[in-house]
Amino acid sequence: MKGDVIVRKALDSDRDDIIAIFNYYAAASYAAYPEIPVNERFFGFLREGTLAFLVLEQERRVVGFGLIKPLLPFPAFMGTGMLTYFILPEFTGKGLGSRLLERLTAEAEKMEMTSLVANMASKNTASILFHSHHGFTEAGRLHNAGTKFGERFDVVWMQKDL
Repeated sequence: MKGDVIVRKALDSDRDDIIAIFNYYAAASYAAYPEIPVNERFFGFLREGTLAFLVLEQERRVVGFGLIKPLLPFPAFMGTGMLTYFILPEFTGKGLGSRLLERLTAEAEKMEMTSLVANMASKNTASILFHSHHGFTEAGRLHNAGTKFGERFDVVWMQKDL
């Protein structure tokens, strides 16, 4: 991989790159729930309420992003962070997902969170394996909760205590 990849805070100027990464997964996989591309307004939805919002950058190009939001927008849930992250496919399998998760976990610990959760489609086996490998366990499952590409899928909730 040419050039170092750095982790830094997301900026408004990263919007188009972040939307492009998300839209790749919307069109190509079960990693993102939409089947059609999202527009630039989706960036506002992603950013709204974030407690941490980071990007992976290589040679001034955003190649991935991750964020933490509260599980629910009430003070009672500030100890549990909900994760979202996506990395361009050509940058997966190189340890960058682990690096991004480590940084997000450190941010969560600074905020004195006690657990992190993530949800994913049951057909997204790569994400389930990634989270299992990093100490997450299945905390619940919503059966036949979604449809994408004409197929039903469960929503799998995974959790890790910090």
